[in-house]
Amino acid sequence: MDRPLGFEVPEFEAVPEPLDLHLVGEWAELRPLDAVGDAPGLWSQMAGHDWLWDYLFEPAPQTETDFAGILEDLQAKTDKFAYVIRAKGQETPLGYACFWTTVTSMGSNEIGNVNLSPALQRTPIATEGFYLMTDWVFQNGYRRMEWKCNALNAPSRRAAQRLGFSFEGVLRNHMIVKGRNRDTAWFAITDQDWVGLREAYETWLSPENFDAAGVQRTSLADLTAPHLFTTDPTLT
Repeated sequence: MDRPLGFEVPEFEAVPEPLDLHLVGEWAELRPLDAVGDAPGLWSQMAGHDWLWDYLFEPAPQTETDFAGILEDLQAKTDKFAYVIRAKGQETPLGYACFWTTVTSMGSNEIGNVNLSPALQRTPIATEGFYLMTDWVFQNGYRRMEWKCNALNAPSRRAAQRLGFSFEGVLRNHMIVKGRNRDTAWFAITDQDWVGLREAYETWLSPENFDAAGVQRTSLADLTAPHLFTTDPTLT
């Protein structure tokens, strides 16, 4: 019986872990999380914004000490790689994102546990931060980058598609988080996708794409849309 099989992946070797990276672009700079050193600056940006934790695993911290504890627990995870996002050349940390599910033997990774302060959200700094993470993955031999979020988190689902992640479905009753059911929406970019998406990002990040007031001339969503394998039906 002649049945269809997946295409061959000859001589694939395990890829490196995203460990101790220093990623720098035109707007953004990413360094490994330093829980002790970064906690005061991050807390100054996030304190009082309890909604930032609505879809994260931890409850919203009410004190800097509690917040520092969250960062310490995150930094202690040996299978997660947390990075702080700053404006290029600036000391104040504005948020953090992680290489969350890293499977080096299969060449798969994930941007996860993202927490962006209000000052960082909807900025070229944040977008370029995700670009730097994704580009590092594919430049180092990975085959897949994932984006997963609570299916009720509409802003995250919109962000995934804007960033070029194709919708792959919803895992129902996937988790229990803070005592509540979580269905998980699943998105991904493959190495084949990244060929066109990388060009789309570079076009968007080009200084020529922004006017004197810093307003984009062409949206990233318009540039990445032609490269989506599938789109999220809840957003169309």
